[in-house]
Amino acid sequence: AKPVEEFPIFVDYEPDAYAAVESVVRDDLAEALTIPSKGEREAKLDALKATALEKLRSDFEGREKELGAAIRSLTKALVRERVLRDQVRIDGRGLVDIRTLSAEVGPIPRVHGSALFERGETQILGVTTLNMLGLVQKLDTLSPETSRRYMHNYNFPPYSTGETGRVGSPKRREIGHGALAGRALLPVLPTREEFPYAIRQVSEALGSNGSTSMGSVCASTMALLNAGVPLRAPVAGIAMGLISGHVDGEPEYVTLTDILGAEDAYGDMDFKVAGTRDFVTALQLDTKLDGIPASVLGAALQQARDARMTILDVMAQAIDGPDEMSQYAPRIITMRVPVDKIGEVIGPKGKIINQIQDDTGAQISIEDDGTIYVGAENGEAAEAARAQINAIANPTMPEVGERYLGTVVKTTNFGAFISLLPGKDGLLHISKLRALAGGRRVEAVEDVVSVGQKVQVEIAEIDDRGKLSLRPVVEEEEAAVPAATAPAE
Repeated sequence: AKPVEEFPIFVDYEPDAYAAVESVVRDDLAEALTIPSKGEREAKLDALKATALEKLRSDFEGREKELGAAIRSLTKALVRERVLRDQVRIDGRGLVDIRTLSAEVGPIPRVHGSALFERGETQILGVTTLNMLGLVQKLDTLSPETSRRYMHNYNFPPYSTGETGRVGSPKRREIGHGALAGRALLPVLPTREEFPYAIRQVSEALGSNGSTSMGSVCASTMALLNAGVPLRAPVAGIAMGLISGHVDGEPEYVTLTDILGAEDAYGDMDFKVAGTRDFVTALQLDTKLDGIPASVLGAALQQARDARMTILDVMAQAIDGPDEMSQYAPRIITMRVPVDKIGEVIGPKGKIINQIQDDTGAQISIEDDGTIYVGAENGEAAEAARAQINAIANPTMPEVGERYLGTVVKTTNFGAFISLLPGKDGLLHISKLRALAGGRRVEAVEDVVSVGQKVQVEIAEIDDRGKLSLRPVVEEEEAAVPAATAPAE
C-alpha cells in the first residue's frame, strides 16, 4: 500500500489579509450593503474593492487575489450578520416582504399571447405560440417520452444583468431553468382532447435580480391565458432563501421570502416553490448546508405559500381567466371518421389529403383511432376542409343545426330513437319532449310519441363518437321567426 501523505491545503486567503481588509473597508462596506438598487450597490462595492486594493497593495504585493477573496468573505459576513441580528435584508426589506409586483398582458399585440411580469428588478416577458399537433417536439432519447406537446424555452441574455456578450446556443443554466418552469405548468395544462394545439412558450429575461425562473412561471401563466389556453388553475412561483448561524451562542435559522441575487450567493439555500392556490406543482432546492431541520423547511413552505397567494392576487388583476384566442392564432377543428375510412381520406400516396390541404389552405393531422385535427389560419378554411373530409369519409354525416323529418323507431324510459337517414339514428331525450307536450313534465315517452310517428327534429349536438342528440322543432317556433322579422306597419 502507498504510504499516507499529507497534502497542503491552499486557503483563499490568510488571516492577516482578512484583518487588513476589515480594518480598511468594514464600515464602508456595511454602509454600501444598505443600498437598495442592485446597480448602484455593485458600483459602490467595486469602488470600495479598488480602494482597498490600492491601499493594501504595497503591504500584500503578489497577494492581490487573497485581498479580493477576503473582501468577498467580509461582504458575505456583513450581509449574514445584518439578517441574523437585525432581521433586515440588503434592500431594507423585512424577512417575509416581497418586492414591488407588476403584471400586464398583451404587451406584444401581434403574437398569439404575451405577458410581462415584474418583481423588483426582475422582469420577464412571456410569449405563447400555438400551432397544429403535427408540430409537437419529437424526442429521440432513451426516455419513454417520444414527443412533447408543451415546449418551454427560457432565455437569459447578457443584457438582463447589464452586460454585453455573445448570444448563442442555450447554456446548462437556461436549459435547467426552462425545464423547471415547464414542469411547474404541466399539471395545469389542458389535455389534447380539450385543447388540440401544440404550445411553445418562451420566457425572456429582460432584467434579473433574483429568481428569473419563478418569474418565468408567472409570466408564462399569464401569456398562456392571454392566448386562450384553458388552464386548470393559474400558477405562480417564489424563491425562498435561508441564512443560518449563531446569535448569542444559539443556532439561528432565518428564512427569506423573494431572495435577491446577492442573498442567493451569500445565503445557505435557494428553495424555489411553484404552485396554484391549492397545491404545489414544482420544487427545487439547492443548499450549501449538510442538512436542514424539517421544521425549518416546513416553515419555508408555509412562508412560500403566503407569498404565492399574494402574487396570484396581482396576476388575477391583470387576467383571471382565458381570453378569446387571438385572430392571428390558427383555428383547429376536431372530428372523427371511421377507422376503415382513414385510407380513403389520405388517398394513394397522400393524393387526396394533399389536394384538400392545397384547395383550402388548411393543415390536416390524422390519428390512428380516426381522430382528425383540421387547422387553418381562419375558421372558414377549417370548415371547408372538414366539409371535404366529411364528403369522403361520412357522405351522409349530418351537421349540427340541420333539420329532418324523422321517424320514431324505438322508445325507452329515457327518450325516443328517431331515424333521420338510412343507418343514421338520433336520440330525442325525454327532457326535450316537454316542447311537444305543451311545456308539461313528461312522465312516459309513450305519452307523447309512438313508434312509427313522424317528428320534425333538429340536430342539437354530435359527440366525439358521432352520436346525435336531437331536439324537437315546434310549429310555433317556426312561425315565430317570420313574425319577428316582419316589418312593422
